[in-house]
Amino acid sequence: MKITLLEPLGIPAEVLAQYQAKLEAMGHTFVSYDTKTADPAELTARTGDSDIAIIANTPYPASVVEAAPNLKLLDVAFTGIDHVGLSACKEKGVMVCNAAGYSTQCVAELAIGLAVACLRFLPACDQAVRAGGTSAGLRGREIGGKTVGIVGTGAIGTMTARLFQAFGAKVIAYSRTVRPEVQAMGVEYVSLETLMETSDIVSVHTPNNAETKGLISKDLIAKMKPTAILLNVARGAIVDNAALADALNQGKIAAAGIDVFDMEPPIPADYPLLHARNTVLTPHVAFATDESMLRRAEIVFQNLEAYLAGKPENVCKL
Repeated sequence: MKITLLEPLGIPAEVLAQYQAKLEAMGHTFVSYDTKTADPAELTARTGDSDIAIIANTPYPASVVEAAPNLKLLDVAFTGIDHVGLSACKEKGVMVCNAAGYSTQCVAELAIGLAVACLRFLPACDQAVRAGGTSAGLRGREIGGKTVGIVGTGAIGTMTARLFQAFGAKVIAYSRTVRPEVQAMGVEYVSLETLMETSDIVSVHTPNNAETKGLISKDLIAKMKPTAILLNVARGAIVDNAALADALNQGKIAAAGIDVFDMEPPIPADYPLLHARNTVLTPHVAFATDESMLRRAEIVFQNLEAYLAGKPENVCKL
């Protein structure tokens, strides 16, 4: 089969070469590109007559799927697949696999980091030191003793809950699926309204789909405590970010730590969160560490081997 890696995976060249050599020893052709492109025409050209295409978080629209005559498997080096033309994949019978699990640790860690940055005013502290200032007005708050609400208790939400518990927080959760193993951790499931009303820290960890888009609405943000902070390391569209910016600017909530937006960075200059008070913003980096990129590649190429052996893994429901 012809296998094409359409964008870099962020791993050392020698590691990629090892994966390539293994596939070629099995009789397959492997082609890779070391640059990203979001241009559908270029993605179509790169895909060409490939049987299997590998992408990460670059949008892969329906038009590209439809133009690929031999495409049988789309191996997505990412957890979410909302950037893929899934309806076209379903119509053409193209299997989609993802790399679930590779970023669990690093995304959960960034959620903690954003919480600390918000509670301890880390950006303002940094600026104060550089400007010859002092600690005046920069007394922060602790995670210990706070109530943390986890929205979505999949792998990442559950890991985030564990880390917050390690800091001494009480954790509550909302999820469509109640998981006994999460309850066994001492986490109480509550309604989303109760979670928003009672949490000192709200951390969002749901996938982005038709049911979750806009889930954290203006009305729900209005239910938050004025001392509360909101963290989003999941998907930007889950939160009404214009309403969040308004709430921050009006002092209705205390702060927000945001890694994901309604678009991929670079963010337009007029985007409301860029001008909101008490925000710590990161450019969609939660998934990206040296360790996670190696884990991701291992899952992606294991997906290939499993598919080629007739025992596909990490198959996504379309």
